[in-house]
Amino acid sequence: MSQTTVGINKKSKSLPPGIIVKLGKFVWTTIWHLMMSQLAPSQKSGDYVRPKSQFRHFVGTEEGNLYQPAAGRYRLFVGLGCPWAHRTLVARSLKKLEDVISVSIASPSSDAGIWVLDDPHEGCHTLPELYQLAQPGYSGRCTVPVLWDEQTKTIVNNESAEIIVMLSAFNEFSKHPELDLYPEELKETIDLWNDKIYHAVNNGVYRCGFAQSQAAYEKACDELFVALDEIDAVLATSRYVCGDNVTLADVRLFTTLFRFDAVYYGLFKCNRKRIKDYENLGAYLCDLYQLPGVADTCDIEAVKRDYYGNLFPLNPGGIIPSGPDMKSLFEPHDRDRKTKTQFVST
Repeated sequence: MSQTTVGINKKSKSLPPGIIVKLGKFVWTTIWHLMMSQLAPSQKSGDYVRPKSQFRHFVGTEEGNLYQPAAGRYRLFVGLGCPWAHRTLVARSLKKLEDVISVSIASPSSDAGIWVLDDPHEGCHTLPELYQLAQPGYSGRCTVPVLWDEQTKTIVNNESAEIIVMLSAFNEFSKHPELDLYPEELKETIDLWNDKIYHAVNNGVYRCGFAQSQAAYEKACDELFVALDEIDAVLATSRYVCGDNVTLADVRLFTTLFRFDAVYYGLFKCNRKRIKDYENLGAYLCDLYQLPGVADTCDIEAVKRDYYGNLFPLNPGGIIPSGPDMKSLFEPHDRDRKTKTQFVST
């Protein structure tokens, strides 16, 4: 071997694997925490904290209310992958308000980190532009869903939990006015379940996926599956969470369950058990999915694309899984045997 060859071999000697691994982990962990601090604000303990919505006006028939119910006056801006926006589509469909409240679709941009409108509206091409139109100088989060007033050119509300309640104000225009998703006699029970479901399930899956410490993850995961076990036990004797009829508690739970096996189970590390493995929750999900109009609001490919393709810190490669097979949602569920009333399609 010549002296030149020996010199080349000495110069090209690689770093020890241990150093490369430690350096790589340090760089990636530092970048990951930086990105997660922007994507999912957390406490010092590593617990994810969801920021509050900023626009909190209501549509109602009260005298003096600026936002009165009317056909064609309001528009929903939604993302098909977003469970919070999906709630509003499900409630709108169950109440048969498709001809009363318009819908515009927004899609997340993985590069820009914003929602982009599929079709421009009021000269706006992105959700931040729409927020600026509603409130010039706005500097908060620009999220879906948005309930937009075409008359005053502003945002009425961007809190999904409140939007689905106020849809009852449109009863005179509804093709399903007899369906009360928030009946007076059940409001206290529905509110109690909504609080529990929000903390442990709806936001619970995000607390698992966005946790920035092992302790925060394990706490969120424990609470999630304790709640799912409790709901499964309730559904053993009750068709829906609050009794014989579908309510807002079911609407709020459904959009998380629909995404669970396809996204949260793997990507968010909620992998102790799939929804389809539960004796009652699996059939309950099928029951809700098969209610008239609900399946039309569901787009599992958009869900997977939005989560796996856009949450870079959780899926750096951006690879979107091909499964799971959602055909099981069409299987017979026999949940109607647990109630004396039936959901009537019109």
